[in-house]
Amino acid sequence: MNAEITVAASKEYNYSLMTFVLFWAAMTVMCGLYMTIPLISTFATTFQVSNHEAAWAGSAFSLFFAGGCLFYGALSDRYGRKIIIVIGLGVLSAATISVGFAGNLSTLILLRAIQGAAAATFSPVALAYTGDMFPKHKRGTTIGFISTGFLLAGIIGQVLSSTLNQWWHWHYAFYFVGGVYFVTTILVLIILPKDDMQQPEGNILAPFKQIKVIAQKKSLLLCYLIAITILLSFVGMYTSLENYLSSEVYGFSSEDILFIRSIGIIGMLLCPFTGRFVTKFGFHFVLRGGFTLAILGLLGLAWSNNLILLIIMSVVFVSGIAILVPTLISLVGQLGGKSKGLATSLYTFVLFIGASLGPILAVALLQMGLDSLPFYIFSLLLFLAFLLTYLINTTE
Repeated sequence: MNAEITVAASKEYNYSLMTFVLFWAAMTVMCGLYMTIPLISTFATTFQVSNHEAAWAGSAFSLFFAGGCLFYGALSDRYGRKIIIVIGLGVLSAATISVGFAGNLSTLILLRAIQGAAAATFSPVALAYTGDMFPKHKRGTTIGFISTGFLLAGIIGQVLSSTLNQWWHWHYAFYFVGGVYFVTTILVLIILPKDDMQQPEGNILAPFKQIKVIAQKKSLLLCYLIAITILLSFVGMYTSLENYLSSEVYGFSSEDILFIRSIGIIGMLLCPFTGRFVTKFGFHFVLRGGFTLAILGLLGLAWSNNLILLIIMSVVFVSGIAILVPTLISLVGQLGGKSKGLATSLYTFVLFIGASLGPILAVALLQMGLDSLPFYIFSLLLFLAFLLTYLINTTE
């Protein structure tokens, strides 16, 4: 390990406060991805386009987010973690407010792409920052809280945008979230300690030379295949649930759907404890447990005509996803070895490629006329990923 990193990690910082800021930033940044899920039908009506076209408002963000994750880690190696995060949050704040002024779908999609590219400065860089600045015994817990923030955003982003859309107009959702990003930028700037630049004179593309090493690790490649299915099914499930609950089967109002989304937060409670689960039971057991919960939740959503059971199954599904995300992050870091930084960036890239495909696939499946079809397809994808866990060698 770099001597500068060791020194940084050994200094006495307020790690609890640092963890909270990283958790808060993770949650707010990723709200940007999920906030358009309940707005798809609103965009379709406002801009007089199909739901399939309107779904690109979400996919544009995640595609550019995924692409950005490949480069910002290497950029932060050269210029420092904190400065990249701060600049990214500043640009994200301005871009998000700008989305509220979009007058047509093309402009909105373009601005959402800029949002995604700016938001990508946080995820891989924050994970690298945690590795640099936190003692080893605290990193697992901090990564768990960052992962919790990522997943909580999946519920809070939807609830927030849906609520503001109902109270005022969809424009105000972006104005408000943009303001939150500005406050978050200030918090990060003031509270997070500055890290040392790692390679101020280095070649920014040097880390990508390690891709050959990663490509030779079968278990790492399997983790990437598994990662595609996780946020694909998570974002896809909530996109489908919106349609399912408003259909003739339930006929729920926007307020009812908002309530059911909010209940899903309960499923996030397991996320910070996955590190302890892995220590006690091992990666394989925890991964398969997460997949089992997520699959059962999706099948329960497909089969249920009872409101109470449907709410329970949505919480079961979210619990499974909340276990999978931080567990895979930790496993990828372990398997990456000396190439951990690039391995984690590639993992984040693949994870959010899945997120970008989720709403597109969900809308395409819903157009086939069967409201429960997306839940079956997503459960099948997760089952295939479950089978892949049997091929992973954690000591590779």
